[in-house]
Amino acid sequence: MDKLTAMQVFSCVAEQGNYAAAAHQFNISRTMVGKRINQLESYLGVKLLNRTTRQQALSESGQFYYQECKTILAAITAAENTLQSMTGTISGTIKMNAPVSFGNTVLAPIVNRFLLQYPQVDVDLRLDNNLVDPMLDSVDILVRIGELGDSALIGRHIMDYHMQFCASPEYLANHSTITAITDLHEHQCLGFSYSSNGSLSIAHQQIFGKRHFRLSSNSGVVLTQAAIDGLGVVLQPSIVVKQAIEAGLLVNITSLTPPEAMPIHLLYKDKNVLLKTRSLIAFINRVH
Repeated sequence: MDKLTAMQVFSCVAEQGNYAAAAHQFNISRTMVGKRINQLESYLGVKLLNRTTRQQALSESGQFYYQECKTILAAITAAENTLQSMTGTISGTIKMNAPVSFGNTVLAPIVNRFLLQYPQVDVDLRLDNNLVDPMLDSVDILVRIGELGDSALIGRHIMDYHMQFCASPEYLANHSTITAITDLHEHQCLGFSYSSNGSLSIAHQQIFGKRHFRLSSNSGVVLTQAAIDGLGVVLQPSIVVKQAIEAGLLVNITSLTPPEAMPIHLLYKDKNVLLKTRSLIAFINRVH
């Protein structure tokens, strides 16, 4: 039995209350999660979990053992962090989650530069417009756009998210003049498909309402290209449409007032993060 892995799996089950979270975090089956727990219980000679069909609750012995596991695992993490700091060697894998458009346009180039500078570090960058649960998904760094709600996570502001209304010169030349938001009802519009009711989703709904879109997508790159091709008016981040505007492929519709700029934060779980994670956070913050 790999005692350390079994302790990690058990701690995850204890925190989340089910096998599914541990299976997802450690990329193993629920059956394997159960096997790890059974091996640990057999080794210790005590029952750690009171199992039901849907949930696993800690027994009295399990509660005590979980607290001890937390202490041991935290000490191991601290020791690894200290050793990396002493040797100046940064290594390991950093798991990140970010919105699709921001991740493609801004974050990916920064991460690439970071990897070139630190050859012993790997980054697992997942782009997703859903608001993932950092505890369930075991993410080291999250990128969130919009005001932060109450959370146990630590946030660091890195930049603001500015939006722009754009359309191609050909589209604007062949359609009625746009002077106000209300004019958009007479125009073809391209809609962003948000997966959650976050700040960006609310702003989008307030402007466009529930209307028919010629094209909807959860990719700003897709919608920007559609606008370039003359399919209609798009509302996208300045970072996404900047090059197209500079090249004359899109025109910023200055008569329309975009939503107020929203803050972008890097979020992480603990001030005492590993050196590898702290280095990437500092690298991103330094670039911006």
